[in-house]
Amino acid sequence: MGTPLLWVGFISFVLLALALDLGVFHRKAHKVGIREAAFFSAVWVALSIAFGCGVWHWAGEQRGLEYFTGYVIEKALSVDNLFVFLVIFRAFQVDERVQHRVLAWGIVGALLMRGVMIAAGAVLVARFHWILSVFGIFLLYTGFHMLWKRDKTVHYERNPIIRFATTHLRVTKEYHGARFFLHNSGKLLATPLFVVLLIVEVTDVTFAVDSIPAIFGITRDPFIVFTSNVFAILGLRALYFLLAELLDYFRYLGIGLALVLMFVGAKMVAEPWRHISVELSLGIVAAILLATILISLLAGPKKMETNP
Repeated sequence: MGTPLLWVGFISFVLLALALDLGVFHRKAHKVGIREAAFFSAVWVALSIAFGCGVWHWAGEQRGLEYFTGYVIEKALSVDNLFVFLVIFRAFQVDERVQHRVLAWGIVGALLMRGVMIAAGAVLVARFHWILSVFGIFLLYTGFHMLWKRDKTVHYERNPIIRFATTHLRVTKEYHGARFFLHNSGKLLATPLFVVLLIVEVTDVTFAVDSIPAIFGITRDPFIVFTSNVFAILGLRALYFLLAELLDYFRYLGIGLALVLMFVGAKMVAEPWRHISVELSLGIVAAILLATILISLLAGPKKMETNP
């Protein structure tokens, strides 16, 4: 359904939203409170729902259901990102007043990288239909791996990009407010905040490798894949500050997300022989997530490890 005009209009909206976010609403470093986080979370959820209703009205029920199913999956998987972001910020002792800046620029990078990955995925799916079965097997493996090893420890030191950055960049020993770079004696120095930003970006790419194939299991329409991803990501930062103090209560959400990935993977593998409707897929995904959230809340919080 994505005509060139729709693509241009949507990307323009995203750029405007990011410009307002970075240049107006959060220009100055400050701690994001519960009220502010709740307000912006509500705004992004409302915009996401309104866009989905527009898709439903103009493109039909099928495309509307595909968008909402994709949005629910991406939103749920993005919550798993929040656990890791919380660990990163705790491990690096990032000031609460500058965390929103790291997440904001992290979202900008995430949108660019996911756009490239979605475009590549759409080309692969269009040319090689069998690639969907490969995606499905990968999601099944990922889901089983998440169940077998539910470890939220961030091994950032193992990533070659991070090793290269810390080895070849001049990094200051201390934070300098919300700055990523600074000049000292004519030399450009990176601050630890820039290293944290790199880790956030690398983490998002890791999660995108799971989430993007998952949504291709729901729809083949690149516009639906991209827009559901974008709306899930744009509301991620506000959701982080809203749930930061409550994330320890979602102790079994990882199991639910693993089951979702396994379900979507099985759906993709079985597609040539057994078609599962989008309506049923949405119901199963919602039931899994709701059940794991309720069980988590009943079980009570479990403190997360903060050691890198």
